[in-house]
Order: sequence, then C-alpha cells, then structure tokens
Amino acid sequence: MIRQLATGLALATLMGSAAFAETIEVQMLNKGSDGERMVFEPAFVQAQPGDTIKFVAASRGHNAETVDGMIPEGAEGFAGKINKEIEVTLDTEGYYGVICKPHFAMGMVMTIAVGDAEVPADFLEGRIPRKAKERFEAQLANF
Repeated sequence: MIRQLATGLALATLMGSAAFAETIEVQMLNKGSDGERMVFEPAFVQAQPGDTIKFVAASRGHNAETVDGMIPEGAEGFAGKINKEIEVTLDTEGYYGVICKPHFAMGMVMTIAVGDAEVPADFLEGRIPRKAKERFEAQLANF
C-alpha cells in the first residue's frame, strides 16, 4: 500500500506542472467584435510557459504563423495552414509576433507574451506593413 501511495505521489509531482498549464483559444476572424476587419481575437495574450495557444479558423481564409525575428531567442516558430486549426505549446519566455500571412498587410496580427519578459527593444524592427505595425503598437501599448 505504501509503495502504491509513493508511486502515485511521484507521478502527481511529475505531472503537477502540466496540470496547471492552460489552453487559450484565439479566433481568426474576418470581422471582430469591435467591427475591425481581419483580426485575431484576442489580439494580445498573456501566457505562462507550457500554456497552449489554440488558433481556431472561425472565418475562412486565415492561418496563424510567427514572424521571423519576432520570437524569443531559442524558441521555435510555427506556421499553420490556411483554414486549419493549430495548437502550439509555448515553453520559451518572451514575446511572439503572430500574423495571418494572407492578411498581414491588412493588419491581421497579434502578440503573445509568455512569462514576465520585457518587450524586446527591436521587436518592431524589420519590414512590417504600416497597418500591421499600428496594430502591434496598439497591442503593446495596452499591456
């Protein structure tokens, strides 16, 4: 009996961190609840290491993918397919810039902050379309 309790306690300890991980759902939409066109909802997500982000193609014609140069050092980027749901588990702390590739120029972007990292000084450097940059700036200003 004691052996079974010890084994159960060991398993619970090993799985403890996974039990606290969250799945956060993000909708990919042609029109958001505020009337904006081509959006991720929510447009900013605060997550913890180990949390999963689930991108749902609520409207057709969208995908979710990270932007080169807009992910934390050592993190792996991701790229979902058009009209397909994608789930990603983010383990590396930092800021992730996410776009819908077909609608990037229209400003379909979002930001994911994992952990307590500060926004990198060079996060918005590089070639970002005007509308997309405005939305990234708004997301960062509100959080």
